[in-house]
Amino acid sequence: MSQMIIDFFQGMHLSNELVVFIVSMIPIVELRGAIPFGFVLNMNPWILYLLAVIGNLLPIPFILMLIRPIIRWFLKTKLLRPIGLWLEAKVEKNKGKIEKYEFWGLCLFVAIPLPGTGAWTGALVAAFLDMRLGRAFLSIAIGVLIAGLIMTFGSGIVAFIIGLF
Repeated sequence: MSQMIIDFFQGMHLSNELVVFIVSMIPIVELRGAIPFGFVLNMNPWILYLLAVIGNLLPIPFILMLIRPIIRWFLKTKLLRPIGLWLEAKVEKNKGKIEKYEFWGLCLFVAIPLPGTGAWTGALVAAFLDMRLGRAFLSIAIGVLIAGLIMTFGSGIVAFIIGLF
């Protein structure tokens, strides 16, 4: 699968750095997928970390500002209503985890690299909790920095172990 992705981007003649930057902006994949992907491309871990963090954070202010009006519009549209309902359900599912501790709860939620967590989901929940933009972004940024370190060190260890064989 990773070879298919590599072939796709190489066919577009993009640099490895740009590929990691773009992949880290994709919802669900985010830096949790971009960093291991960068290790497959044999990138410098620190450059990889920096590009993945910046790429993952770039869409967050836009999500925080625009997601509620977008979801309201989705809910009014017959074709997009299921997506709006799915996003609302995602918020409800994760709201309790964040609501109790707000800033640090959001930070921890984003920092733990598990499926369904991350900057995009964190921004979605923060927007629905009416967190102030600056406070929500700072919390998410700290979480992304931590998640990036976890993924970089974890991927580095896995790459090292694989390199032994």
